[in-house]
Amino acid sequence: MSIPEIILAFIAIVVGVVAGYYGRKTVHERKLDAAKNTAAGILAEAKKQAETSNKEAILQAKEESHKYRAKVENELKQRRAEVQKQEDRVLQREEALDRKDNSFEKRENSLSKKEKKLDGEKQNLLKKQQQADSLIAKRQAAVEEVAALTAEEARTRLMDEAKTELAAERAKLIQESNAEAQKTADQNAKDLVVSAIQRSASDVASETTVSVVNLPNDDMKGRIIGREGRNIRTFETLTGIDLIIDDTPNAVVLSGFDPIRREVAKLALEKLIQDGRIHPARIEEMVEKARKDMDEHVREIGEQATFDLGIHSMSPELVKLVGRLNYRTSYGQNVLKHSVEVAQIAGNLAAEMGEDATLAKRAGLLHDIGKAADSDIEGSHVDLGVEIAKKYKESPVVINTIASHEGDTEPLYVISELVSVADTISATRPGARSDSLDNYIHRLEKLETIADSFDGVEKSYAIQAGREVRVVVEPTKISDLDAVVLARDIKKRIEADMEYPGHIKVAVIRETRSVEYAK
Repeated sequence: MSIPEIILAFIAIVVGVVAGYYGRKTVHERKLDAAKNTAAGILAEAKKQAETSNKEAILQAKEESHKYRAKVENELKQRRAEVQKQEDRVLQREEALDRKDNSFEKRENSLSKKEKKLDGEKQNLLKKQQQADSLIAKRQAAVEEVAALTAEEARTRLMDEAKTELAAERAKLIQESNAEAQKTADQNAKDLVVSAIQRSASDVASETTVSVVNLPNDDMKGRIIGREGRNIRTFETLTGIDLIIDDTPNAVVLSGFDPIRREVAKLALEKLIQDGRIHPARIEEMVEKARKDMDEHVREIGEQATFDLGIHSMSPELVKLVGRLNYRTSYGQNVLKHSVEVAQIAGNLAAEMGEDATLAKRAGLLHDIGKAADSDIEGSHVDLGVEIAKKYKESPVVINTIASHEGDTEPLYVISELVSVADTISATRPGARSDSLDNYIHRLEKLETIADSFDGVEKSYAIQAGREVRVVVEPTKISDLDAVVLARDIKKRIEADMEYPGHIKVAVIRETRSVEYAK
């Protein structure tokens, strides 16, 4: 290759390098411009977003500022209102104090005038007293001059003469005064007792041993009896009450000496009649429900009695015992009605004599509370009543009244004596009590007590006016053969321990029941 060719080749290479350099530079410049444009767009977009975020933040801050300002303004309004109320109260109190100050000033002025007036009257009285003393002294001196005796000598002589002349007359006057005082005291006592009786007048309490349940129609009698008498047998076994169904239209009779059992049987039968479904299972369910309702009814009766007498703050259990008195009798007299009557009479007597009438009513109401205890608890009703009163923290007056109302204990308080008098008044009213009915009930209770004393007996009922005792035994303890032996043992005990007319039937009932529930 020649030198010119080499030079040309070199020039061509240089030209190519330069051309390539400028070509690449142009491409790089284009890319750089594009990148700049892209960066400028991103920067502009970022600026727009920043401005938008800034505006939103400013708006949100303004909104929160408005909310906070509104909240602060509301709190300020409330505080201003409270401050205004307090200012109004202070102003009212200041006005009230001003009025009181004016009233006190008027009273002080009035008292000052009265004191001045009294002082003037006192001075006038002193002057008049001095004048009277002066006149008396002058008259005494004149009398002594006339009689030549001193006042003491004249007084002594007159007293001696009066004692001598009036000795017999004075003795006669004393006797007449004593007789008149005794007569007046007797008459006042009679008037007091009569007034107490009149103010608490009530009907004579009489109890029977039967209750009547009305029926919607005579067809209900057949449903009560049930197929082959199964319903009536179940009812009598569960309640211990005789169900008498006779020709009386639209009515059946419940007979039993225990008022609580009779009332439970009545409630259960009324529920069965109302429900219409009468069968052994339903009878058992209704009898159990009637027993629960009876507990509530007893509590309501006790509350009503204490409310009518104005007696408060009595233990709920003691109120319930008071309600149970409604189903106890003493010689045929309803014990609750008797106790309420005694409370009213004792309260009236106490009020006339200036004693605590409310405490007297409380003591009168609770004087026979021992009769509300279950019959299987041993002890007299007086001892049981004292235990009950101590248990429920009654006052010593009430406890002493319960202990002394039968005369076994010395009464320590006037109210104890008043309750004893009221008890006698209530018990001795004509027709109030009947010995024969009480003896009859005691005989039936003793019959049940004898049956309950044997091991394995669940419950027993004296029915048919005491001509039959129905004994329900526990099937797990008494077998069929044991039931026969038990009936004979009860019969022998009755023959040995009781006196009774005619014959008494002993029926021992043993029932085994298995229950399962399908799930």
